Amino acid sequence: MIVGREGRRRLTPRRSSFRTIALLTLLPVLGLLALLVWSFVSLNVRFPLPAKRKTKQVTTAQIVPPAPPRQRGKIVLILDDVGFDKQPIAEATRIDPNLNFSVLPNAPHAVEFATLLHRQGFEVLCHLPMEPEQYPRVSPGSGAVLTSMTDEQIVRTTLSNVERVPYARGVNNHMGSRATADRRVMNAVLSALPEDMYFIDSRTTPASVAATVAHEMSIRAATRNVFLDDIETDDAVRRQLRDLARESEERGVAIGIGHMYPVTIRVLSAEIPELRRQGFKLIRASQGVR
Repeated sequence: MIVGREGRRRLTPRRSSFRTIALLTLLPVLGLLALLVWSFVSLNVRFPLPAKRKTKQVTTAQIVPPAPPRQRGKIVLILDDVGFDKQPIAEATRIDPNLNFSVLPNAPHAVEFATLLHRQGFEVLCHLPMEPEQYPRVSPGSGAVLTSMTDEQIVRTTLSNVERVPYARGVNNHMGSRATADRRVMNAVLSALPEDMYFIDSRTTPASVAATVAHEMSIRAATRNVFLDDIETDDAVRRQLRDLARESEERGVAIGIGHMYPVTIRVLSAEIPELRRQGFKLIRASQGVR
């Protein structure tokens, strides 16, 4: 060992190399030890997780579907005088599946249209021609029930008309302001109806006794409330349809009768979807009688 002037010891080169080698040997051991300590801590010590942000959970019970429209009234809609050329049948059948069609027995396409409508699922009626007040100046057409007929003739005439309209579920009168006011005539007409067939009084006169006599005979019947198209304009038909909806809301069920006029089909096609959205429901004629 060599001691300098200042009295400090200096290591010889050999001893300095030894310490360097020892330090280099110790470093891997320390690293392995640190790794073992970290593994032990991570497996056995639970560190608190950062708090999650609370979010509002919506359960299925909290999801309230929109309420359906309130039921406001049931409407029976009957289209009369079916069975002639150039009638908008295709457009009419797209209005509503519960629309009712009354086929005139003496019309040229009575059987054809009645069959077609039945196959498409619509309810069909026989539009029975009956004597009006202005007869014979105003004619209901061939095969009409007349007040001059005997009871037996009225029965045969009624049955003949019903048989000309296949699949008919019920009957309503075509014209008939004089015949429907005659109790004897109505007794004969109603007694001729096949079992389970109903009668709807078109009420072409305030003097009609048709529905009254039908109920006395325990035949299901009802009376028309509104004519839709006495005036053949869009505005007039629309007003009548609104009156019909108001009647159905007040009474529960109301019956409206229109015809196979282009204006009637046009207004119904435009307005019926809106009435459904407002809570009105179209029903079959067989559901509107009692």
